[in-house]
Amino acid sequence: MSHLRSRRRLALAVPVVLSLTASLGFLPAAASAAPRAESAARTADAPKLAYVVNTKVDRRTIASVEKAIGAAGGTVVATYGRIGVIVAHSSNPDFAKTVRTVRGVQSAGATRTAPLAAAGTKEEGAVEYLTAAQAERTEAASAKTPESEPLEADQWDLRTIGADKAAKINPGSRKVTVAVIDTGVDDTHPDIAPNFSASQSANCAGGKPDTSEGAWRPYTPEDYHGTHVAGEIAAARNGIGVAGVAPGVKVSSINVTDRANGLFYPESVVCAFVFAADHGVEITNNSYYVDPWLYNCMDDPDQRAIVDAVNRAQLYAQKKGTLHVAAAGNSNHDLDADAISDASSPNDTTPVERTIDPHECFDIPTQLPGVVTVSSTGADNEKSYFSTYGKGVVDVAAPGGDRRYQIPDTPSKDGRILSTMPNGAWGFLQGTSMASPHASGVAALLKSKHPWASPAELQAMLKAQADRTACPESYDQDGDGTQDAVCEGGKRVNGFYGYGIVNALRAVK
Repeated sequence: MSHLRSRRRLALAVPVVLSLTASLGFLPAAASAAPRAESAARTADAPKLAYVVNTKVDRRTIASVEKAIGAAGGTVVATYGRIGVIVAHSSNPDFAKTVRTVRGVQSAGATRTAPLAAAGTKEEGAVEYLTAAQAERTEAASAKTPESEPLEADQWDLRTIGADKAAKINPGSRKVTVAVIDTGVDDTHPDIAPNFSASQSANCAGGKPDTSEGAWRPYTPEDYHGTHVAGEIAAARNGIGVAGVAPGVKVSSINVTDRANGLFYPESVVCAFVFAADHGVEITNNSYYVDPWLYNCMDDPDQRAIVDAVNRAQLYAQKKGTLHVAAAGNSNHDLDADAISDASSPNDTTPVERTIDPHECFDIPTQLPGVVTVSSTGADNEKSYFSTYGKGVVDVAAPGGDRRYQIPDTPSKDGRILSTMPNGAWGFLQGTSMASPHASGVAALLKSKHPWASPAELQAMLKAQADRTACPESYDQDGDGTQDAVCEGGKRVNGFYGYGIVNALRAVK
């Protein structure tokens, strides 16, 4: 989510200091042992917080750090030894400061500002459920096209990227799974059930995977985001409802939302990436940002530890063959700007307005190295009014909807994306949350055709098959005489569309 300057800085700075085995040389020097917690009285009165502690990956160091965590008033929740990430809870207000001095600890910090007890997904606006009258009109229109799904006439997005034609050539392989890291997926939905992989699904809330039956499902019908995303990727062509971009591949669910407030905390996302990698998932879809910070700044020790932990996990998954696809964001931010105003963080307590440098403060996991960053387009193939952008950060664009300025000639005339909802329903949503699964679906088609392709090769193919889309001459969508965003770059690659808008038909050909 930035452009050439941003991506270059990430490629040279973040991966070097945040690789799986890096020593994080910019961090304070480690001391020889953990001091004891200094104020038991303050600890007794303090709220319990969650932390990530990032260490060297050798077993002796990890064991020593686990012991030091206990001495500092903490409890180990989960240890991911292969990437050197330990999830811990503590009521000691000096816990992070104390643990940072332990030999072998490379970074450590709180993952939240609220005690353990509005989510960071990337949809824009409230959902609109498909009504019975709308469904009747759409089904009548769909019936005019042979082999269409009943609601497909409202799926302008599939036709825009040639997914309807691609499905007739290659709908995708059952050997490819896209994991939806999100709010949970209702696998009982008739459009999702045929392609759902329970064995690759879990609930990772809190940092430990729970694979018990149904743990991956949304907690309530209001947690619809992940179900909508899953349908966009792989809703089956089974004569019911809608179709996905890759209706022949499998989809799984890794629920990472906190049950109390719906937020996507870092330890849950770390768990999700490791779980996906260890369970043979080829692609993950990430239509969210890691809470509680929209941007994690490297000069803050807590936020730096969050970047470190999540990056270790996603790099681990990449090395095991998993490609990550992520939404760019809905703030209409230029991530190659000199400065951005963020008034939304932290979102688990009281936000404080701050000005950040998007080259030093990162949207996670979107801006991590190797992650495919996706901006959103509408029915006219123009950047959606809400979509964040940035030359050198956005890799590709995909349909995410635009209900203000890009209205399709469909039965419902709705510029948003129609997909599955919990309890067997369907509804319209828009956002880069909806763009990312379209790109994930095309990546799944590419993986189906090229099963031995590495994540880097898949990303290269995803860029190569995209329809090159030049910057618009003007981006004054509301007609007030002021440019609503500035696109930089040429037709081959630019800040609005990256290497272009994904093309499912070209992917299967």
